[in-house]
Amino acid sequence: MSVYYVKKEDYMGKKNHYIDNKEFFKHMCEWKKALIEAENAGEPKAPISNYIGKCFIDIAEHLAQKPNFTNYPYKDEMINDSIENCIMYAHNFNPEKSKNPFSYFTQIIYYAFLRRIEKEKKQNFIKFKLAEMKDDGTMSTWYKENYFDRDSMKDAMKEHFNLSDEDVKRMQPKKKSKKESDGKLFE
Repeated sequence: MSVYYVKKEDYMGKKNHYIDNKEFFKHMCEWKKALIEAENAGEPKAPISNYIGKCFIDIAEHLAQKPNFTNYPYKDEMINDSIENCIMYAHNFNPEKSKNPFSYFTQIIYYAFLRRIEKEKKQNFIKFKLAEMKDDGTMSTWYKENYFDRDSMKDAMKEHFNLSDEDVKRMQPKKKSKKESDGKLFE
């Protein structure tokens, strides 16, 4: 008995990619030429085409569906930040160095996602510390009566703000050294 493997593109009749990299590259080259011409003529920068903008959106939305980005409640902010970064840094794409704009902009979007996650974690840490400082005993009493003892209340608050122990340790302010506290650091 023989087994034959058929490529998906042969079986389906077309490739299973959501962005045609060759077409994307062609549009980026055209836009880059228009950008250089406008710069030489002293005119304002040429706007990106609708196709390029749609590619940015598609890449960001598909990357946001990957398992490492799926469960964040601020996914829309991640996508918006990444599209903004793509528009800001599109002029840096060099067609002479790379013929793969898909990978170039995927990297920009990936790191924009990581920056947004870090910003949100910092905001959650601030909320966590404010809730911890504002606790006049009523919150801990309520937790004790209903669910937890005092130590696990802090854990419940960390969980509520989506913070791990590592996040809390990393975001704690650094303790000043003796030189800094004596004022000798700036002499």
